[in-house]
Amino acid sequence: MNIQDLVGEYNIIGSNQDEESHDYKGRLVLSLDENTRVVAKWTINTNQEQAGTGFFKNNILVINFRYSGEDDNVYKGVAVYQCVSKDILDGFWSEKHGNPLYLGEERCFRIKTNTELLD
Repeated sequence: MNIQDLVGEYNIIGSNQDEESHDYKGRLVLSLDENTRVVAKWTINTNQEQAGTGFFKNNILVINFRYSGEDDNVYKGVAVYQCVSKDILDGFWSEKHGNPLYLGEERCFRIKTNTELLD
């Protein structure tokens, strides 16, 4: 795989970094900037926006992310994905002020366009 293979939109399912592992769903959009670095934008449960940048090597994608919480505090963390294929990312994440005893988990599934479905 190469970094260009990751560009696209993904449905995500995940669980939070807490003892109860609260589940969530959302969408992840991956693009590349002018320096061929990964730009990530998440929408969690249709209303929480998160953004980050990262890099890709040996089928591992690492993204440093940040978002504003409902309490107006800025939260930061890192997400690490094993790129199982061009269409499936299997990852985990941790926030700076999250519970250090747990990791969040996330699986991403590429959303196919009508053109891709015909190929």
